[in-house]
Amino acid sequence: MKSPAHRTRDIERQAGYLKPEHCAPPPPRSTSDTMWFIRDGCGIVCGIITWFLVFYAEFVVMFVMLLPAKSIAYSLFNGALFSGLAFLALASHAKAMCTDPGAVPKGNATKEFIESLQLKPGQVVYKCPKCCSIKPDRAHHCSVCKRCIKKMDHHCPWVNNCVGENNQKYFVLFTMYIALISFHALIMVAFHFVFCFEEDWTKCSNFSPPATVILLILLCFEGLLFLIFTAVMFGTQVHSICTDETGIEQLKKEERRWAKKSKWMNMKVVFGHPFSIAWLSPFATPDHGKADVYQYIV
Repeated sequence: MKSPAHRTRDIERQAGYLKPEHCAPPPPRSTSDTMWFIRDGCGIVCGIITWFLVFYAEFVVMFVMLLPAKSIAYSLFNGALFSGLAFLALASHAKAMCTDPGAVPKGNATKEFIESLQLKPGQVVYKCPKCCSIKPDRAHHCSVCKRCIKKMDHHCPWVNNCVGENNQKYFVLFTMYIALISFHALIMVAFHFVFCFEEDWTKCSNFSPPATVILLILLCFEGLLFLIFTAVMFGTQVHSICTDETGIEQLKKEERRWAKKSKWMNMKVVFGHPFSIAWLSPFATPDHGKADVYQYIV
């Protein structure tokens, strides 16, 4: 017995299902629409909270732990390291949030566009009934973005965007750098508590002892929570990339219709060809390669 997903696919194979006459041509993209940003209230709040928490951690690290430290070298090294990683984390977050994740042109399921594909016998195209677009293989519709997203992994409110073909690298870097600064902050909190216990509490911080304890405990709680969350998310994303199976494909247990590649090749597809230090940079746009994403043979 066929699953609901397979029954839906069978319906989509029927030529009459496309109904191109019901789709209006997509509006021309103006210069004001060049920046990708999802106007979702929950996502915007989560994005603001993310930046606030990073700035809070920066404040505690710099003004509570490092400025009163006895060793200038210790303060300079850890301050530069933490600030650098925090900057890369926020840059990765901004890129993941403001990069088009791979949205399919809305309303392109028109008669003219379908004819331009020059379909051959045995080739079919799928139409999304929600956004009236031709769905590439492995694309899914996002109810928040209100678009079909190529290689959609999931919609993340913390970056106020879908994680898809074009921004997965930035999301992976974001989770990695947040995990690193969380781990770094926890280590510095542990050392600072030892320093305060050995010295006078009034000398180990520019703040009063009660305020110092509260700020450190809050940072410790934040660091532990986000270390666990982002480390798990980072591992999940790397596993999905290596197996070349998105989170939504795993959840729906979709049949594999695409060619199997090696784990290293899958990593290069997401982070760029060839391997370089640019893999770790949120400012380097990866080369995903070229593929005919609108058609496949059945």
